[in-house]
Parts: sequence; structure tokens; C-alpha cells
Amino acid sequence: MSTPKLSYVVASDVSQRDGVGIEVYLDGELILELFRDDTRHTREVTAYRKDVPLEIVEQAIALFKKEIPWNFIANG
Repeated sequence: MSTPKLSYVVASDVSQRDGVGIEVYLDGELILELFRDDTRHTREVTAYRKDVPLEIVEQAIALFKKEIPWNFIANG
């Protein structure tokens, strides 16, 4: 049995939303996104897979807090 490959991408989105986040991939499949929305002033988690191991969620949250500035960027 092979070990699953976990990877992360820090990405901004200004076309459909206004903010920045972390995309989490497991074996090349997008499974989770953590996003700071500067328009709505929210931080959100979106799961693209039904069962995401808690260990992966915790790692993603820690990386989000480390890599993504906490303060919202003012609009306008």
C-alpha cells in the first residue's frame, strides 16, 4: 500500500471572490479549501470530499494560520 501524497497550494482569488486561501490536495485531488474572504470578512473551510481525516484538517488550519495574514484587506 502506498503512502498518500498530501500537497498544499496558497492561492489568491480575485475573479469570483476577493481573498486568499490554501488548497489541500490528496494524491492530486482537491479535498479541502480554507479561504479568507476580504469582501465578506469571513474565513471559511470547504470540503470537496465527504470524509477528510481530522489530522489533515488540523494540518491545513495550522498552515492557514501561518501562511495567510489574519487581517482582512479593506475594499474600496
